[in-house]
Amino acid sequence: MLAKVCSAAVNGIEAYPVEVEVNAGYGDTIIVIVGLPDAAVKESRDRVITAMVNSGFGFTFGRTTVNLAPADVKKEGPSFDLPIAVALVAASEQMESTLLDKYIMVGELALDGGVRAVKGVLPVALRAREQSKIGVLVPPENAPEAAVVAGLQVIPVRNLREAVGFLEGEIQIAPTHVDIARMFEVSPDEEMDFAEVKGQESVKRAMEIAASGGHNLILIGPPGTGKSMLAKRLATILPPLTLEEALETTKIHSIVGLLAPGQALVTRRPFRAPHHTASDAGLLGGNINPTPGEISLAHHGVLFLDELPEFKRSVLETMRQPLEDGRVTISRAAGTMTFPSQFMLVAAMNPTPDGKMPGESRSSPREIQSYLGRISGPLLDRIDLHVEVPAVKFQDITSGRDGEASAPIRERVITARRRQHERFRDKPKITCNARMSSREIKQYCVLDEATLELLKFAMSDLNLSARAYDRVLKVARTIADLAGTEKILSDHISEAIQFRSLDRQLWT
Repeated sequence: MLAKVCSAAVNGIEAYPVEVEVNAGYGDTIIVIVGLPDAAVKESRDRVITAMVNSGFGFTFGRTTVNLAPADVKKEGPSFDLPIAVALVAASEQMESTLLDKYIMVGELALDGGVRAVKGVLPVALRAREQSKIGVLVPPENAPEAAVVAGLQVIPVRNLREAVGFLEGEIQIAPTHVDIARMFEVSPDEEMDFAEVKGQESVKRAMEIAASGGHNLILIGPPGTGKSMLAKRLATILPPLTLEEALETTKIHSIVGLLAPGQALVTRRPFRAPHHTASDAGLLGGNINPTPGEISLAHHGVLFLDELPEFKRSVLETMRQPLEDGRVTISRAAGTMTFPSQFMLVAAMNPTPDGKMPGESRSSPREIQSYLGRISGPLLDRIDLHVEVPAVKFQDITSGRDGEASAPIRERVITARRRQHERFRDKPKITCNARMSSREIKQYCVLDEATLELLKFAMSDLNLSARAYDRVLKVARTIADLAGTEKILSDHISEAIQFRSLDRQLWT
């Protein structure tokens, strides 16, 4: 008998439908799985047979063919265990159901018939809705993740016997529901706060500007000045994720397997801080079958690179295209994948090889220049704000006063972002000032004659590149948004120019 069951697989960060066809015939006892299965899918044959027997189902002894269509796309992972088992039960005439083509099902089977969690359930649920399916059958641990997709029945099945009973109508299983609004409620007690940072008001101002416009930022200062402490608190002043952004971020974390058991949605902006020994594949993504790297895991969040010059130059150079385009394309023999990577780059570095300021360093000017030269000019051009982090003053350390808390700073950031959303309401791909193209810069960064003359002088005096010129205008646009003015004034341009320290070569 022939049976067909609906499933899905993930390619990149999107899911595509897979039809599991099983034909139980006569002949020698053998199960053949076709349709470009990988090793994990081929091994499902033994898991499925054992799970069926231990669940009380018989097995038809004869030639059984399992086809995973479309046959020209490679199938990976153990998520096909459950649909293959259900199809085998149906093909051996041990169940009757009219719902096999109404639900998409995924799940790994244990030898006792239990259903274990798998990766990439959110993209699968989104695909099920696009195909107008009634719902999905998923492991209980993955049910909250799938339940964030509205208009879809999410049926948690604990074992194979329960899945078959539900499809036959013998068992009623309540669909899983989640309260999305409640997920976005963040308790301040669980967060770090800018109030804990002593002094460094100018650096906080730069970080507020960066958060308001989504700008890339580099912190330059000797050890112990609080660069890492400040960077880790940047996430506390970023605007909240929208539902659309949360779904995009969750899809990436889901296919990598970073969601905690029972976690439905990534509701906080990611903060990723890879070690400086990270490889190209670790940062951008890759391996034999392309998977997202750190820059994609930081999508809609922050990528923090501490000790920036210690990263391999080849690794840093590979980030230039994703920083500009907001996505990374990885080409391998197995195929080409494109992953989103709209993140804020926050980097930290010492001013000299020994960590001291140039006037105090024992390093020669050539050694300092060589140290700074590990970061290429084109990469620095893509960093909007170059911020000096001075040593903390003694009176600031001993002062009992706290700095400004994250909450009021965040409110100002959210207000500035609202102005940008209103400005770019007809341009959905532009989410903040940092994402403006040359066309938008020309339209929204108009300068009067005096302000234009100031910028012209800075371009000549600092020898800024055309890309740096655009960055100055974008930062000035954000400063004007924080000030609540539509017009960019000379004060805004002057402050933006102050954040080009490395262009001015102050360290050499």
